[in-house]
Amino acid sequence: MDAREVGRHFFERLTQLEEGTHEFQYARNVLIEMNLSLVRYAASRFKHRGHEEMEDIIQVGTIGLIKAIDRFELARGVEFTSFAVPYITGEIKRFFRDTTWAVHVPRRLQEARVELARAAEELSTRLGRSPSTQELAELMQLEPAEVAEVQKAVNGYSAVSLDAAAMNEDDETGTALADFIGFDEERFELVENFHALAPLIAELDERDRTIMHLRYVEERTQQEIGDELGCSQMHVSRLISRVLKKLRAELLATE
Repeated sequence: MDAREVGRHFFERLTQLEEGTHEFQYARNVLIEMNLSLVRYAASRFKHRGHEEMEDIIQVGTIGLIKAIDRFELARGVEFTSFAVPYITGEIKRFFRDTTWAVHVPRRLQEARVELARAAEELSTRLGRSPSTQELAELMQLEPAEVAEVQKAVNGYSAVSLDAAAMNEDDETGTALADFIGFDEERFELVENFHALAPLIAELDERDRTIMHLRYVEERTQQEIGDELGCSQMHVSRLISRVLKKLRAELLATE
């Protein structure tokens, strides 16, 4: 009762003091300190949820407490405790929703995750085994497809580092998960391009094929090709440009 009276006194002071003054901030800080037990109580309900430190949860809950203090009005005749708890728990739930999911999923699926966990625990205890999707759907009053969607979304709640080791019988040290991820081999595209160009090059006349061979297989300079063919370097450059333009157009036409 004494604490309520003290709290009521400081709430009255907040309505009388100018915001931003030292006196206002002092009264506000006293109310925060007085009601931190509400934050600790609300935070304790989330201690087994995720891997967040309790200190972080309390800090987030304190933000909710401050919002409640700033919006509380004595004239409404409501106990501050009843008014503040929803603000505190709401802020903590928002924190978990926005920060603990490794992959973003729709809010309805995030909220259904908790219901799914409760249903699975209840059925496992009742049946003595893991429940089926159909059994979960009947208890949760959802379609099996909706339950399957929630089950799939649960996989996005936490993530494992690609540096984590996947253990197996033959390797005691394990192999990093990153080593199992496939990648595009750049040379595959080279092979594809080669097979696409081969018939087009075969259709070139002998001089053009010779120029392409000297330039891109033997890697001769344009001057060296000109000396061998008895023409200027400038003419060789024009011939190469013309052949490349022709090959490029034909190659694009076949895609």
